[in-house]
Amino acid sequence: MTRTLALVENPLQLLNVLEWALGEHDGAPDPEGCEAAVLLPRDPATRHQLGVMARLARAEGIGVGLYDIRRVPVGFPRVPAALVSKLAGAERLVIGDPFSRMLQRLLPAARTRDFVLVDDGTATLELSRRLLAGSPPPVRWHRRRPASAAAARVARRMAPEDGGHLEVFSCRTSELELPPGSITSANTYSWARQRYGPPQVHPGVDLIGSSLAENGLIGFERYIRGIISLADQVNAERYFADRREDPDKLRLIAEHAELEIVQPELPVELALLKGPVANTLISLSATVHTLSLALAGTGVEITVCADLADRLEPGPGRSERSAAFLAEIMHE
Repeated sequence: MTRTLALVENPLQLLNVLEWALGEHDGAPDPEGCEAAVLLPRDPATRHQLGVMARLARAEGIGVGLYDIRRVPVGFPRVPAALVSKLAGAERLVIGDPFSRMLQRLLPAARTRDFVLVDDGTATLELSRRLLAGSPPPVRWHRRRPASAAAARVARRMAPEDGGHLEVFSCRTSELELPPGSITSANTYSWARQRYGPPQVHPGVDLIGSSLAENGLIGFERYIRGIISLADQVNAERYFADRREDPDKLRLIAEHAELEIVQPELPVELALLKGPVANTLISLSATVHTLSLALAGTGVEITVCADLADRLEPGPGRSERSAAFLAEIMHE
């Protein structure tokens, strides 16, 4: 039994750890040796979803520890000795987000060179290109600041050289270009579909929201106007909010677009599998890729709002790189 430690920071990452540990795919591990360390964020909505997902994971036999290491007044996070010990003793690390500064700070405490990357596929496309090309190390695509020394160390540790091992568990394995020696395994959301599906499907249109305005990539007013126009055009009934969306923005959408705002306690992939769900979903983010797999075989039609990238306007978080990457995601 390989001692496996997963480092996750949001509910979707924890869902994907469950898919890797419990789902049907080549090389599926022994879940008995898997434990997840949840690095809690400050955001209340994300913390709540993570709490719900942690209870779900424990019910499935996956050990989960919650670490509130960001709840300090100032300065470097205080890492509990128990987490440092788990990192040092792990024989395999499952990483939810290699772009995370928190993970980059924790990685030196680990000794293993056996890594598994789990995510929704979009961030992995960027990472795979950088590892293959030897480009600058991981930085989130919507950030302006250059890569840190810690990010460079992550890139070197994850490269499958000198006895290292890198597995990428993704819903978009066919699009990955990884360095020689890496392996890929497909995330088809098989565990989620067996655990929750199939949902009750009814006629209508649901919109899947996005936090792109909160990230500074789309102006709030322009985003709200776009939702109002889209909802009227397709006669949408419900709006499934991203956990990071601003409450005032959601209130305006509900008021002016006449939409029912749904704020799920679970990642939207699970919330829609539990149902009920409209037979047409319009996604305003890259969730179109994960939802297409989670809802496969249900008869639900999923489309992406392809002109979303065209509504980008200058904002504090926007850069040429972020705009280009978003346009690539949204126009596939």
